[in-house]
Amino acid sequence: MSVICLLPAVSLALLSFYPVTVFSRRDVLELGDADFDYLATEHETMLVKFYAPWCGHCKKLAPEFQKAARQLKGTVQFAKVDCTAHTVTCGRFGVTGYPTLKIFRYGKDSAPYDGPRTANGIYNYMMKQTGPDSVHLKSKEDLQTFVKNYDASIVGVFSDSDSSHLAEFLKAAGLLRGQFRFAHITDLQIAEEHANAESVLLFRPPRLSNTFEGSVVVFKDYLTISSLRRFIRDHIYGMCPHMTLETRDRLRVRDLLTAYYDLDYHHNVRGSNYWRNRVMKVASKYTGRGLMFSVANKKDFQAELEDEYGLGTSDGGELPFVTIRTKLGHKYVMREEFTRDGQSLGRFLEDYFAGRLKRYIKSEPLPEKNTAPVKVVVAESFDEIVNDPAKDVLIQFFSPLCPHCKKLEPVYRELADTLHSDPNIVIAKMNAVYNDIPLGYDVQGFPTIYFAPVGKKDEPIRYQGTRELKDFLKFLKSEASHGLVLTGFKDEL
Repeated sequence: MSVICLLPAVSLALLSFYPVTVFSRRDVLELGDADFDYLATEHETMLVKFYAPWCGHCKKLAPEFQKAARQLKGTVQFAKVDCTAHTVTCGRFGVTGYPTLKIFRYGKDSAPYDGPRTANGIYNYMMKQTGPDSVHLKSKEDLQTFVKNYDASIVGVFSDSDSSHLAEFLKAAGLLRGQFRFAHITDLQIAEEHANAESVLLFRPPRLSNTFEGSVVVFKDYLTISSLRRFIRDHIYGMCPHMTLETRDRLRVRDLLTAYYDLDYHHNVRGSNYWRNRVMKVASKYTGRGLMFSVANKKDFQAELEDEYGLGTSDGGELPFVTIRTKLGHKYVMREEFTRDGQSLGRFLEDYFAGRLKRYIKSEPLPEKNTAPVKVVVAESFDEIVNDPAKDVLIQFFSPLCPHCKKLEPVYRELADTLHSDPNIVIAKMNAVYNDIPLGYDVQGFPTIYFAPVGKKDEPIRYQGTRELKDFLKFLKSEASHGLVLTGFKDEL
């Protein structure tokens, strides 16, 4: 009987001794200064989110992080650390912004997480973080099975396990495994169909097989982490990759043409390649011209097509939409219907390279009257007003639904009234929801305020002071190209 009574007592004692997170069944562990080290060492792979409760980006990430944690339960442990309460741990791992995500292996900071911030993106990225950095393939059957994958595969081919280049390959695999699949062979005969000496083979996914380019690319240069990284970057996507929500940012570092249609490589490979092959046939005539080509599922990018290009996904039926987005953010839309012979796409490209296309700009209509002290800017008038070479311009990017913007409105109007007599400065605002934001202006929240001074229109200065009249005036006095002309303001600046 005494044993029966003792068990609850022991349990309570253990619960009081160990932090509650040890017994938590939640998908995301809450760690802190007291328990981070000994709990983190228990997990082979752990993704940790360092956050602040007040951070808007952290709040946006939270449900996606939670969903991914639930999907990966039992495979990858997820955890979070509140940096406002556990400053020692966050400082130790160099956290300076929120949210910061890091991958830990048995408690050691292994790598920063630089993948997507959606649940599916986190899931796919972290699945690649499980298991070895590079899979050891021991037979031709292993090789065939490994490369028959939805994604591309990078396979190192070495003469034996003591090869001087194998260690460097494994280091690269450890650094890049979150983005690509790696395997290695230590018997040249296994890959004799593709290489007869030590090399690295890049296998493009079978679903993207086509007659316009090879399915295997051979790397033969001297192997270093940097040279292998460049090789993968230059060849992984091929002539016309499948752009997804997870890969779009990597693809858009170049000028990119994209054909959007009902693409589905999971259930209809042949149908998905029907339009891709037609894009590639035309694209093959424009290689080396500085434009990359891609295809994408229009449903995945429905909101973007509507908001960024004014295209409804119900328009056009089964025919692809075609757009071009340059690395500078310039956008073009193919207005002619996509023809099956590819001739309309060819005409679109000829006009693009000849400079005959008009850029697509999402813009509200120009205001009929713009005589108020705060000038209204739309995308179509941004260059005329904000980039006026003779004027200093303070420009506020706002959202009509933003309460902080509404609170700022009377102060901003008073600022414009105070400077209304100054011929050298303009106080302006632009609805950032209904107008394209120009390159060089990073607008992640509202209101965001920039100052575009005379002579430095390509280097706008972000205003980060308090939103009071005297502080705005103090900022403008220090940054303006001319002395300010004030009306009715008596406080000393």
